[in-house]
Amino acid sequence: MKLISYRAIDNALQTGIHAGILQADGQSILPLAPFGFADARAFIAASQAAFTALNAPEKPQSLIPVAQVQILAPILNPPRVFAIGLNYQEHAAESKMKVQVVPTVFFKLTASIVGDGAEIVLPTISTQPDYEAELAVVIGKGGFEIKADDWQDHVFGYTILNDVSARDIQLATSQWTLGKSFPTFTPMGPAIVTADEVPDPHALSIKLSIDGETLQDANTRDLIFRIPALIEYISAITPLEPGDIISTGTPQGVGLGRTPQRWLKPGEEVVIEIEKLGTLRNRTTAQKR
Repeated sequence: MKLISYRAIDNALQTGIHAGILQADGQSILPLAPFGFADARAFIAASQAAFTALNAPEKPQSLIPVAQVQILAPILNPPRVFAIGLNYQEHAAESKMKVQVVPTVFFKLTASIVGDGAEIVLPTISTQPDYEAELAVVIGKGGFEIKADDWQDHVFGYTILNDVSARDIQLATSQWTLGKSFPTFTPMGPAIVTADEVPDPHALSIKLSIDGETLQDANTRDLIFRIPALIEYISAITPLEPGDIISTGTPQGVGLGRTPQRWLKPGEEVVIEIEKLGTLRNRTTAQKR
């Protein structure tokens, strides 16, 4: 199942932002509002009851065409976006940073979230904007002090996330959040693919290209701290909530680690492909003064 958020562009449809299930043909959407779910976060929080509601025979099953809507980030208001740094050995090496004995966790502010097809705005204050292809985990069932063995009980699904980073701002201090939270710096989507469609999230190819040139090409099997460990570690400190996102880190090939370093420029198309999850496409543009 593919959970999306969308906005109508056809005057015949209800205005506002809505959640829906993208159908297998990729051309139609089952709206979730008739089932009582105002947005994607409400559907995620409903857990198994949400899936049960979709199968209720008395509920309407009217589909709307994808061509009549604008697809947005699949969840626009997650409680938090936890991001993991230095979680691939080769990326840590290219960044000239030591892998920690516990996960390196920072936040990306939710105001930075945009969807598939949205522009990545390169801020004038930074001369070193960078790209980072990442597998993101979406929490379904919340919990405190979750054991690693129970991790699957708490995962709703997975999506693609680009951890866009202004390296000069990020690395000016030891606190990374602001350098990674400019407007549009968290492209995500196009959908949240439910966990039942991703049997092993630790065996997915992950690639990023810019204007057709492949710059990152790895596999999630190379994660240092895997999803069970990340869920256990974070939930030991703060209770996880439905809709929380854990972005698991980026592999080698980022602009920071290249010789010469390779920064994002206006007018480029950044494409991330993750096996079983699809493709996230965004173009870069310069900030307008």
